Parts: sequence; structure tokens; C-alpha cells
Amino acid sequence: MFAAAPVLVGREDIKTSGDAMRAVLVNAGCANACTGAQGIADTRTAIAKAAAGLGLKSTGSTLMLSTGVIGVPLKMDRIKKGIDSLSASSAASHEDWLAAATAIMTTDTFPKLRSKEFSMHGKAYRIAGWSKGAGMIHPNMATMLAGIFTDAAVSKPLERSFNAISVDGDTSTNDTLVVLANGAAGTKLIDNVNSNEFAQFQDNLTEFAAELAGLVVRDGEGATKFLDIQIENARTFEEGKAVATAIAKSPLVKTAMFGQDANWGRIVCAVGYSGVDIEPTKVNLWMESKNEIVHLFKDGAPYQVFDQADKDKAKRILTGEDIVIRVDLGLGKVKAQMFTCDLSFDYVKINIDYT
Repeated sequence: MFAAAPVLVGREDIKTSGDAMRAVLVNAGCANACTGAQGIADTRTAIAKAAAGLGLKSTGSTLMLSTGVIGVPLKMDRIKKGIDSLSASSAASHEDWLAAATAIMTTDTFPKLRSKEFSMHGKAYRIAGWSKGAGMIHPNMATMLAGIFTDAAVSKPLERSFNAISVDGDTSTNDTLVVLANGAAGTKLIDNVNSNEFAQFQDNLTEFAAELAGLVVRDGEGATKFLDIQIENARTFEEGKAVATAIAKSPLVKTAMFGQDANWGRIVCAVGYSGVDIEPTKVNLWMESKNEIVHLFKDGAPYQVFDQADKDKAKRILTGEDIVIRVDLGLGKVKAQMFTCDLSFDYVKINIDYT
């Protein structure tokens, strides 16, 4: 896989001093990908300058995230000026967070910013985060940058949030999710992965990340539908995710959703070619909205698809923005979920003239 210069540098620095990371520097418009040794050197220069402005170590304290056009070197004069202006101001109001989320947008149509508070064992914790991305969205991760920050003291945790979204099936050279925990809440370190505290924190973090990930899909290039792919009764999470991914990546499924066509055959077909050993007579399929549900495929055969009332119900479901596609594999007890969107005319318009 081609990994951009900031990804390569970040991997190296995290291996050697991951616990010492204190800052994140982001640029938009230039991915600094496929730029060779110059790209690595520019990343190192930008990181060192940003760290110096914050009074941090020149290496091992700051991560850089980049997004934009591939194959173009960073305009270092602009980068340096930007770092100087950021170093001169240190603010943490909602407006400042929103400005950061807005500044990193490329083809995004709105900034993606979330915050929440939660309690565990009488202690209060806070999480805030931003994400960006609208195209080239598919695991593992997507042109998707995200930063999540918490005042908890925790080591480790994500697999069921940003690695479970797809817009167009393309993975980017720059995919990065950063989670930084500073311990400012003043609680003890949560480092036992088998503890109740760790499980509760991970649940809160995963839920928060899923909200940010959902915003990326809702802003998918040209998207008109938000599709929630839910897989039930798989043998394993990996098999459930494989089925969800096959559905989410299918251009035929996605164009059918855009055209408001309840073409259940395309969904069932994707289930079949997912690579999972399926028992067809156990497969069930539903489409759902907030108010209605239609059972399109039951125990390996079409079900509520012949009566006009069922056809009308399916049409009403597909006219909405939020659609659930639920598949019961009947093979086990494990669930998996993936968010995706439809594939519209506007997606093509946006991507035929990007550079």
C-alpha cells in the first residue's frame, strides 16, 4: 500500500515515543503522498517547527496529518506561515474547535465536530473530536482524518467505527485516526483491558467515534442516502463485517438506493459473494425506516415483494434519507454493522475534475 509521508513518519514516531505525543498538526489541500524523500523531509521540518512553537520536543511529540491532492509536494512557505500563526494563539473555545474542523475540509460540505461528557464510578470524563472526509472513504480507514481527545488517563483502544464506514470503496494514502488521552481528569490510569473501567471507557469511545464516522458518511460526495448495514447472527465479527462490507461496496446496491429501487436481489447477491460460507435457506433480509419495515427475503426466498402494498411500503422507505438494510445470516449470534451511502450523479461530477 502507498502510504503518505506523514503516515510513514507518524508510524515511526509512535513506535519510538507514542506515549509522548502531545500535539497534532493538520494541513488540507496537499496530501504529501508519493512525494519521496522530499515529502519525508518536509514532514519532519513541519513537525519540528510546530513542536518548537509549542515548547515541545522536536521529534516524538507531534503528529502531522495531511489531506488533499496526491503527488504534489507541500508548499513549505505556506506551512511555516500557518504554523507561526497557530503558535501565536492558544485557545480552546468551541469556536476554535469549530475553526479547526472547518480548516481541514476538502470536498466536505460541513465541518464534523462532536463533544460529550460521561461518568464512570462517580468520575466525570470529557471527549471532544473532529473528523474530515467525504470521498475515498473505505476501510482501512478512509481519506479520512480524525482526532479524538479525552481527559481520561487510558492506554490503548478502534475497529468498529471508522473501520466500518464506506462511501466509494476507495482507501486513501493518508488515512489517520489519532486518539490522545492527557489524564487531566485526575483519575487513575485505566490500563487493564480486562477491567470494567476499560470496557466502559471503550464503549463510550467507540460510540463517540461512531458518531464522528457517521458524519463522514452523511457527507459522502454526492450522497443523498445514509445506509445503515446491520448484520445479525453471524458466526464471528469478522464474517459479519465481511458481509456488511460486500453490501456497502456494491455499486449496484448503492445505485439502487439512489434510484429508490428496492432491488433486494443485488443485496442478496452481495451476501453470497462476500466470501463467507452462507447457508442460503437461513438468510433473511429487511429494509427499514424509522416508521416502517418490509421483510423482502425470508429463509432463502422472496417474501414481501409481490403485493402492491408491500411495494408501496418499500418505496416509501427508500424515499427517506436514513435507511436500514438488515440481514440475518442465521449462522451464529454475532452482530456487525457498517455505514455507507448511495452513489449518485453528483459523485461522478465531483470526481471527474478533482485535481
